[in-house]
Amino acid sequence: MAIKTRIIFVRHAEAEGNLNRVFHGWTDSSITERGHLQAQRVAERLKDVEVDVIYSSSLKRTLQTAQYIADVKNLPIIRTDKLKEINGGEWENREWEELPNLWPEEYDSWENRPHEHKMPGGESMVEFQKRLIDEVKYIIDNNKGKNICIVTHGTAIRSMMCYFNNCDLTEMINVQWYDNTSVTILDYEDGKFDIILEGDTSHLEKELCTVQNQKWWQEYNEKYEQRKQKESM
Repeated sequence: MAIKTRIIFVRHAEAEGNLNRVFHGWTDSSITERGHLQAQRVAERLKDVEVDVIYSSSLKRTLQTAQYIADVKNLPIIRTDKLKEINGGEWENREWEELPNLWPEEYDSWENRPHEHKMPGGESMVEFQKRLIDEVKYIIDNNKGKNICIVTHGTAIRSMMCYFNNCDLTEMINVQWYDNTSVTILDYEDGKFDIILEGDTSHLEKELCTVQNQKWWQEYNEKYEQRKQKESM
């Protein structure tokens, strides 16, 4: 008999890299003042949601976010390095606006061909996705039939959603970015993932959101919609 396991992914709250538009993969930054408010809101949202176990990336911004949830649920946090964000190598702690000039080819692949992307001195997207999926499968195998909350990162969730949608990594370009403390819910049963909710931030009013209020997000969305329109023609 198949056993259904539920996974609740939460992206970490706004961190210093998000606010200042600096690349933080493995750079261990803290969440901001607004990030603490976001974390409180997502914890309140999950207060009446059944959660049996909490896993978190071992980086500070995810642990700080997970702690709010852990306090509400009265559960410990299980830390794992394997849920960390992509290792940015030489990109770490660089301002986003510097990247196209310093690494034009790599930045182009990040923006337009993420499946081909390899961080200078860091991970490739292929290596990164495999690390994450292997860890999620391990967590599921050890928590069958439970409701699992996993606090992780933006690029991590984006790359995994490509997999959960049964898409090849070449289609990651069509997976949207989710805002800080967004909630994504999946059910896993009989070897298949069923997406219940994607990138939801209904617990945040617009002024408390992060990426929705940033210029890069508006530009990204315009390109995303243009690409979608071309594909549908």
